[in-house]
Amino acid sequence: MIEISSEIIKSIKKVIGPFQENENINLHEPDLIDTNANSYLKNCVDTNWVSSAGEWVKEFEKYLSAYTGAKYVIAVSNGTVALRLALHGMGVKAEEEVLIPPLSFVATANAVSHLGATPHFIDIESETLGMCPQALERRLKEIAIKKGKFLFNKLTDKRISAVMPVHVYGLPAKMIEIKKICLEWGIPLVEDAAEALGSWIVDNDNSFKHCGCFGDVGTISFNGNKIITTGGGGALLTNNEQIATHCRHISTTAKIKHPWDFYHDQIGWNDRMPNLNAALGVAQMEILETIVEKKRRLYKCYKKNFQDIEIAEIIGESKNSKSNYWLVTLRLKGNLDDNLKSNILQQAHDLKILLRPSWRLLSELPMYSNSPFGDLSESFNQSKRLINLPSSPKLIK
Repeated sequence: MIEISSEIIKSIKKVIGPFQENENINLHEPDLIDTNANSYLKNCVDTNWVSSAGEWVKEFEKYLSAYTGAKYVIAVSNGTVALRLALHGMGVKAEEEVLIPPLSFVATANAVSHLGATPHFIDIESETLGMCPQALERRLKEIAIKKGKFLFNKLTDKRISAVMPVHVYGLPAKMIEIKKICLEWGIPLVEDAAEALGSWIVDNDNSFKHCGCFGDVGTISFNGNKIITTGGGGALLTNNEQIATHCRHISTTAKIKHPWDFYHDQIGWNDRMPNLNAALGVAQMEILETIVEKKRRLYKCYKKNFQDIEIAEIIGESKNSKSNYWLVTLRLKGNLDDNLKSNILQQAHDLKILLRPSWRLLSELPMYSNSPFGDLSESFNQSKRLINLPSSPKLIK
C-alpha cells in the first residue's frame, strides 16, 4: 500500500514540477500577474466607486452575458447568495423540498435551508459525478404525486419545488436528460454551476451551450479558489426577463428607483457585488480563454502521467461536453484498502502538496442527516474514491 501511495505521489510530482522545500502546492489559487487587475482596482479607488454601484459591476455582467450566452446576469456577493436568490426566483418557499445531489459543497444544501426549504438527496452517476438522470426519474416515480399544478412528495406531503443538479469540479452534468425529466414532471430546474465557468455541453441543436444556461436559472461562484475570482462573489444567469427583473430588485434591498426617496416595496436582501470585486472579475474575464486552455493542458498532463497506474484514473469530461477542469480529480479503482486514500493524502501533505478528498456527502452532515433521500449507493461508492489534485493554472508554464 505504501508503494502504491508513493507511486501516485511520484506521478503528481512529475506534473507539478520542482518546487521550493517550504512551499505549499495549493489545490487551486488565482494567478493575477498577467492581468489588468491593479489598474482596474486603482480606478475604483481613484474614482471612489468601491461599493455595489459602479461601472465595473455593469461591465462584469456584460462580459459574463457575452461569454455564457445568458441574456441576463446579476452579480452578487457570493455563490451561496446566488443559489439562494435563484431558488427564491423560482418560487421556492419554506416547508418545500428541493432535489439535489449529496456530492457537492455545503452551499448547495445551505441555500435551500436559508429559504426554510428541505434538501432531498438524489444519487449521482459515475461518469460525471453529477446527479443521475435515472436515479432522479426513479425517485420521482417512487414519491411524486400531482396535486393541481404542483408536484408533491406523497411521503412528506411537501411540495417538490425545484431540481438543482451540480456540475461537480467543473465536469458538466447530464443536463439534456435532466432537463427532459424536469419538463415531463413540471418541476423548475435550477443549475448549480458554481464550479463550471468555462464548461460547455452540446445541446440538442448540436451547438455548445454553457453550463448554467440549461435550467430556468443558473449560478456561478467567484470564490478565491474558483477558475476566476472576485475575492468573493457569484452570479445569477437566466434568459427569463421576469425572473431577472425580480431577482435584481430583491437583491438590491427591494428599493424603488428614485432620485432621493427611500421606498422599499417588499422585504429584500443586500446581495449586490461591490465595484471593487467586479473590477477584479473583469480583469480575469479578459484572459478566461487562456486560463481554461491552461487548465485543459494540465488535465492532459495528469492523464498522461497516470495512464500506467492501474489502481487510479483521472476523471475526464463525458461525451458531448467540454470541461474547464476546475479541479482535476483522481479516482481510485477496484477493491479499496480502507487506509489507501488516507495514506496518499498524508504522504502528499507531508510534502506540502495539498491534495484534498471529496467533500463529505451532504446527507452525512448533522444538519441534513434527517433530510429525505433515495438510494445513494453510487454517491457513497464514488466519494470514498475521489482525490482532488493541485489544479492551479500557474502549474502550466
